[in-house]
Amino acid sequence: MNDGAQVGASVTADSPPVARREPIIEIENVTKVYQMGEVEVRALRGVTLTVMAGEYVAIVGASGSGKSTLMNVIGLLDSPTSGTYRIRGTEVSQLGKNRLADLRNREIGFIFQRFNLLARTPARQQVELPLFYAGVSSGESRKRALEALERVGLRDRAHHRPDELSGGQQQRVAIARALVNHPHLLLADEPTGALDSKTGAEVLELFEELHQQGLTLVVVTHDLNVANRAERIITISDGEIVEDRPVQQGEQPAGVLTASVAAASAVRVGSEAGQP
Repeated sequence: MNDGAQVGASVTADSPPVARREPIIEIENVTKVYQMGEVEVRALRGVTLTVMAGEYVAIVGASGSGKSTLMNVIGLLDSPTSGTYRIRGTEVSQLGKNRLADLRNREIGFIFQRFNLLARTPARQQVELPLFYAGVSSGESRKRALEALERVGLRDRAHHRPDELSGGQQQRVAIARALVNHPHLLLADEPTGALDSKTGAEVLELFEELHQQGLTLVVVTHDLNVANRAERIITISDGEIVEDRPVQQGEQPAGVLTASVAAASAVRVGSEAGQP
């Protein structure tokens, strides 16, 4: 199967059994402060947001805006300095490393810009990795990995290594790996950043099909062409959410990110300048 095929054609209605209006992500007044020598860097400044089950949300912002830090907090890869974070009702701040790792593996599927595939490992075994860490038997792991590859249209590439796959096929292997544990949240970091526009559009079509099946998606991106495929856009600037809005059908992305971030930053700077 080549990248020109419709990658979503094999997707089946195998979504997590979760009610659409159940909160998946509940973040309240979260801050993240890094100590760089004698300097404090405030990466997040009192962020509050809720993502409901079945939502398709894009988080956008310029470099240094805090969107990557927010993604790491949502993905349980980093802990907030203060504030609360609940994922499907579980407060994570008091959990130890092992419990966090278990929760992360069970609840969240990750998709990365650079695919993060093992160089000499065939596609099926790449997809099996989360199941190995979850303690799933080898027979069940094989079965579920092949099912996940079929969902993204790559069952016939199960024995191919990354160097035998195109960039688009490698990203679909990464998506299958993210789906294999039937997570309640799919978290994607610049998922089309390493792809050409045609292949990137095919990946976004697959995301839309997964969303239609009820999967919750959060995509972190600087590209509003990607963001506008979601149903809601959250804009972050200087560690704060400056805009949270639904996407209007047929919306044109050109210039929106730059203008909204600049305007919001100007308001915040002006406000701070007026303080005594």
